[in-house]
Amino acid sequence: MTASTATDTATAVLRRCREIVTPGLRAAVARLDPASREQASYHLGWTELDGSPGNGGGKAVRPALALLSAEAAGATAAAGLPGAVAVELVHNFSLLHDDLMDGDTERRHRRTVWAQWGAPSAILTGDALLALAVEVLLEAESPHAARAAWLVTGTTRELIRGQAEDIAFERRTDVAVDECLAMAAGKTGALLAVSAEVGAVLAGADAALTAALRTYGAELGAAFQLVDDLLGIWGDPAVTGKPVLSDLRSRKKSLPVTYAVHHGGTAGRDLARWLTGTGTDTEPELRRAAALVESGGGRDWAAAEARRRMSLAEKALAGVELPDVTRAELVALGRHLTDREF
Repeated sequence: MTASTATDTATAVLRRCREIVTPGLRAAVARLDPASREQASYHLGWTELDGSPGNGGGKAVRPALALLSAEAAGATAAAGLPGAVAVELVHNFSLLHDDLMDGDTERRHRRTVWAQWGAPSAILTGDALLALAVEVLLEAESPHAARAAWLVTGTTRELIRGQAEDIAFERRTDVAVDECLAMAAGKTGALLAVSAEVGAVLAGADAALTAALRTYGAELGAAFQLVDDLLGIWGDPAVTGKPVLSDLRSRKKSLPVTYAVHHGGTAGRDLARWLTGTGTDTEPELRRAAALVESGGGRDWAAAEARRRMSLAEKALAGVELPDVTRAELVALGRHLTDREF
């Protein structure tokens, strides 16, 4: 499958799945109190600050995985809809809180909820979305709804664990690569893993298929985070929506940085000294830090590891029976998400 074919297939999948999920997501958000509903609708890109219609939100990757996993089990996409709505609600709960914890005043070139309405409102709206996710799952007509809800709530605990470790890493100078990978597995991988599994669970799939889909999602999550970290240093601001060298500006201990510190020899030691420094960095200093990450092997390692993780994801799908069309769509979606330029 060529990169252009993967992109075309993934784009079509994401469009189709958003059309299926959006009405259910809107119906769920409509249950919220007026203030939470207003803020959630704005955050999701459905409305602007003046109440006028928005231009939509993110790609809806996680709900797409949930619908595809139902189809992987031989069911219709509709069978996975409660799971798709739930994982998107959990994802946006985490984004609302992340924006506040990181002090980010913009997301997708729009003011964040906490920056507009205040920290208490962002916390409450995020909490409301999380509660709503469990409610939607428990209302599902599937006899497996309780198990799906158990999986999603356990995943939320893992997501929080990863976020807590990410915050703790900011105060440490000795973060190892394995620790960084474990943090990413919680913060990013866990929700993608359950997204790729929950639709099949609701459809009553056997343990072998749900385990394979979960492995696919977890490995995709690792690959996605590695690529995201590369983009955080070398990504085009016009594509990422972030300033050039954004992760270095915040001295984030991302995966490429952590690898270079521990395996980069002289460059790694110089990078470690820079990370523990203080003061405002100039553009030349940031570019020097990026060069240290690269010469320390961080860029090449992260790119190779992302490819390896994506290969493991596809290998997991190859080991089970599922419709050829769905397999191709899952592979295309994964490649589209991890073949981004950096």
